[in-house]
Amino acid sequence: MPEKQTLERAKKDKREGKAPSTQAGEFVREEIEHVREGKHGARSAKQAIAIGLSKARRAGIDLPPPEKEKHPPKRGNRLPAIFAKARVGARAPSRQSARGLPPKH
Repeated sequence: MPEKQTLERAKKDKREGKAPSTQAGEFVREEIEHVREGKHGARSAKQAIAIGLSKARRAGIDLPPPEKEKHPPKRGNRLPAIFAKARVGARAPSRQSARGLPPKH
């Protein structure tokens, strides 16, 4: 739940006709302060911003919904050798491929 002061500042920004992103900035500021004080478990500034924007949306600030990912994060098509046996019907990779070496021909 946002602090009372944060809600008041955001309402003041709205009365003054400021943009929704400016109104939401109060929530982001609060979240970053929480991270600095050690109150919150956010690991990065990006994460604190995301939490602040989420709180702003819940509080009624007219922000657009979060954007969908255009490209999902790329992951290798091979799991580490440790997990090779967990995959059904799969063999463990050879020593060369497990170490990332090119195959011998």
